[in-house]
Amino acid sequence: MKIHESWKEVLAEEFEKPYFERLKEYVRQEYGTQVCYPPGRLIFEAFNQTPFEEVKVVILGQDPYHGPGQAHGLSFSVPPGVAFPPSLRNIFKELKDDVGKEVPMSGDLTEWARQGVLLLNATLSVRAGQAGSHQNQGWETFTDAVIHLLNQRKENLVFLLWGAYAQNKGKFIDPNRHLVLKAKHPSPLSANSGGWFGTKHFSKTNEYLQQLGKPEIKW
Repeated sequence: MKIHESWKEVLAEEFEKPYFERLKEYVRQEYGTQVCYPPGRLIFEAFNQTPFEEVKVVILGQDPYHGPGQAHGLSFSVPPGVAFPPSLRNIFKELKDDVGKEVPMSGDLTEWARQGVLLLNATLSVRAGQAGSHQNQGWETFTDAVIHLLNQRKENLVFLLWGAYAQNKGKFIDPNRHLVLKAKHPSPLSANSGGWFGTKHFSKTNEYLQQLGKPEIKW
């Protein structure tokens, strides 16, 4: 479980806390005895693709995908060649309506991450076929600490909070310091009831970055 040097420095205190030691042991045991996702080397992929100093946008997910070959450490993203999960399909539909971008061939969002979009799940691992199986073991405490650090140490970030879970997790983010955009979750059940399509989060993010003189995200 390697993590980018910039994050190692920022999170040094967190890594020393007793809960994180317990979490590490739990994850080691789970990966040693069960099939778990993402692969161990990709657990911190969101942090490795988006160093702390480069974060401009944060998209909060809940759990890694729990099907074979889907999770690769970035929220909502799947590796090339893997069918789009329903939420990702709706993200791409809204993206097309919002900024006119055609639906891509691949659901791999690594290019977003490399431009400063932190694709962060609340829980960074899961047992195969068992959604939420690694919840309440310490991951949420860790990712709360990440959001707190971003909120306190950086300014003018864009937080995209999709669905009640993400909105609750990000409720302490200072809206005077950052742009906080909220919408329904892009999963079909939620999105089709209104509150996801037409929210234009992608263009709103870029308008905000443009006002700050920062490069836009090439969604």
